[in-house]
Amino acid sequence: MSKKFFNSGQHWVWLNAGAISISLVMVVGLLLLIAVRGLGHFWPAEVKTFEMAEGDQKTTLMGEVHNIEHDVQDGLDREQYLLKMGNRDVYGLDFKWINVKNIEETTIDEDVIVVERREWGNLYGFLDSVTKDGSVIKNDVTALEDIVDRANDLHEEIRSIEKDDIGSINYEIEQLRLEKRRLELEGEFTAEARSDIENREAELQQQFLSYQEELNKLYADIKRDTAEFKLVGGETISLTAGNIVRAFQPNNMGFFEKLGHYFSKIGEFILDEPREANTEGGVFPAIFGTVMMVLLMSVIVTPLGVIAAVYMREYAKQGPLTRTIRIAVNNLAGVPSIVYGVFGLGFFVYFLGGSIDELFYPEVSPSPMFGTPGLMWASLTLALLTLPVVIVSTEEGLARIPKSIREGSLALGATKFETLRKTVLPMASPAMMTGLILAVARAAGEVAPLMLVGVVKLAPTLPLDGNAPFLHLERKFMHLGFHIYDVGFQSPNVEAARPLVYATALLLVLIIILLNIAAIKIRNNLREKYKSLEQ
Repeated sequence: MSKKFFNSGQHWVWLNAGAISISLVMVVGLLLLIAVRGLGHFWPAEVKTFEMAEGDQKTTLMGEVHNIEHDVQDGLDREQYLLKMGNRDVYGLDFKWINVKNIEETTIDEDVIVVERREWGNLYGFLDSVTKDGSVIKNDVTALEDIVDRANDLHEEIRSIEKDDIGSINYEIEQLRLEKRRLELEGEFTAEARSDIENREAELQQQFLSYQEELNKLYADIKRDTAEFKLVGGETISLTAGNIVRAFQPNNMGFFEKLGHYFSKIGEFILDEPREANTEGGVFPAIFGTVMMVLLMSVIVTPLGVIAAVYMREYAKQGPLTRTIRIAVNNLAGVPSIVYGVFGLGFFVYFLGGSIDELFYPEVSPSPMFGTPGLMWASLTLALLTLPVVIVSTEEGLARIPKSIREGSLALGATKFETLRKTVLPMASPAMMTGLILAVARAAGEVAPLMLVGVVKLAPTLPLDGNAPFLHLERKFMHLGFHIYDVGFQSPNVEAARPLVYATALLLVLIIILLNIAAIKIRNNLREKYKSLEQ
């Protein structure tokens, strides 16, 4: 029986099925681990007060238990808590390991308040007083929420004026400077042109001054209200409302209040900009940069890969040279990605970008426009990186189309190009989409080449805005993959950044899945559409 079983080859089927099952379990387990550690960060944790005794010294500590560690030291089992104390401006650090055996008493006070600040991280303490419109209100959480909501609204107004209004004015002033420089280089900077540029500059400066005056009023208004907090050690900290993102009492919140807070934090993480060296706030610029780069890469690599595959399969003479090219294409898929980054920096950025600046934008010298890393060069580099995948996949799709379909089209009087355009390529389109899916999956997670050709830690403006030409391909951008690397390995506050690494990794995986689902849906529709022709 066993001999018959092995001779039938069934054992290989079972081994493959087992390997696939183990792989799926590992992938699902990894995703669950990332999800639990990343999404759990946004849930409001209890804040505990610990009375500590180390010899004759007694101290009081307050914070969230961030991690629990068990180890054996000198033959004794030791348990430690990693306490997130916050109040970095007072204690000098956010986290501290405490030995459980030194804890004399643990209490959970409902009046403890957590304050998320724009600088210096979280504050843990007790609300003492609120100064609202010049009036001092003692220990009123509602008054604190009112001044924080008002300050956040003012922050939105300030951000809108600085980024949209003043940003547009600065952009137009820079364009006028470049126009002046270009006229000087061309010898056409006449008195009339000078007067026109100066008049437009004066008008823009007047608009800038009016916005600046409005900003000064808003900044003065945002600092008007304050709040004072007492720490567990007896210290007092005074904060302006403008430095507070939100304040809440986690020990006094019900389940639905915590749930609302949880989704509010997730919304902030997805839609806001980063702050505190990328360890607080959101990752929206990185999401935008990742999706924009992948879309541009897809637009570039698909036609290039399809044209190359069509030529090699349909037009090139099949011989040693064509086989050599195919071998070279397959080998390119195994080249380390950092090599593509070095090539992109040397060829695309310095050579091609520098030539574009020299030929079309001489007025920007000595500051380069396209001769510096940016979104376009990053997209081209990743298009080159994923080109072999699209070529191979498209060629395989073309090879699967029966020869009889081509001959039937030619027999009906169609030319070779018409046969290719109206019959062969539509039938091979599912294979093209497969190549695109594989390209997107690889490109979205690449980091090493992007570090050389355009990605940065923090981009002040998005590549897409309201200033003509609206899509600024020369700008640097943020990327989720690089954001994970930066927060995980370059952050000055590693423990605070660790949960955000998991959350950002989960977000990157979800974006890749969504992009792939969209491409798979298109591929399946094309496959159903042309299935009858294949039969």
